[in-house]
Amino acid sequence: MTLHDPCRAGSPRLHVLVLPGWQNSGPTHWQSRWEALYGDVRVEQSDWMHPLRGDWMTRLDEAIGELEAREESPQVALVAHSLGCQLAAGWAAHSRKTARVRAALLVAPPDVERDEVRGVLHSFVPIVRQRLPFPSLAVISTDDPFCAPDRARGMAIEWGSQVLEVRERGHLNSDSGLGDWPEGRQLLADLLVDG
Repeated sequence: MTLHDPCRAGSPRLHVLVLPGWQNSGPTHWQSRWEALYGDVRVEQSDWMHPLRGDWMTRLDEAIGELEAREESPQVALVAHSLGCQLAAGWAAHSRKTARVRAALLVAPPDVERDEVRGVLHSFVPIVRQRLPFPSLAVISTDDPFCAPDRARGMAIEWGSQVLEVRERGHLNSDSGLGDWPEGRQLLADLLVDG
């Protein structure tokens, strides 16, 4: 780690798993920056362009299983962006490994039921709306082009997530000018403490 990490201050053995969205997160995305700055680990998917919910869920289960094989009772924080939020919700509804998750930061959950994305994201429909078995915070933007604020709030409420609405930050991605997004890192740290 090159920087002090507020997320690991009280839990040095915490594993932060990064769950990018459709088409992955590029080098200037805050998720990629967090990997470089804090040593977070990306859950790599076999197909970022044609995502299948079942395949993505299996890969997340495998990633946690790999941690379990290396150490006893690993603790995990999920850091999801966009379709990664839908992955977290779908995975949590079916996995037997959810007890490993201390908290999840869900940033810019997309509306995958919209007509313009339903074709390519068909396996993520319908949206899983089951309450998450771990603390979570959904960060939504008032002008996200991939999800209207009321739809994002509705999903978050059904997931049992706290909701933080930020004004006019787009899809909270590389184009949003977040840089290293230290505010987001602190949100995750606070969630881990308060969760």
